[in-house]
Amino acid sequence: MRKPPVHKSLRNAFRGVFLMMKYERNFQLEFAAFLINLFLIFYLNLSSTDTILILMVSFSVLATEILNTAIEKICDFVQPDFDKRIGFIKDISAGAVVLMAILSVIIGVMVYWKYVSGFLQQF
Repeated sequence: MRKPPVHKSLRNAFRGVFLMMKYERNFQLEFAAFLINLFLIFYLNLSSTDTILILMVSFSVLATEILNTAIEKICDFVQPDFDKRIGFIKDISAGAVVLMAILSVIIGVMVYWKYVSGFLQQF
């Protein structure tokens, strides 16, 4: 099978992101959190290192959610009826998202704390 040109591969990849945005509620919520982080990065004037940390965990949560959704869709395709084993696979896949989200909150608190506490000391 011949590989498609790079621009078509990129178009397909971005279509996947847009499909996630359109149909997946959790991805929409996580993307909203990403937008809030973008706002805070500029509003609080984060350092380059802090910006990189926030962007890394934000994109990691989004990417993990995409992988979780892909696993769930494959499971539904392979076994449309209820199956305890499929439920286990879906649960551990969702667990990966939860762990990444917890890590992102921990890092977010650690990064933003010094900016917010400095901001509050002005009052």
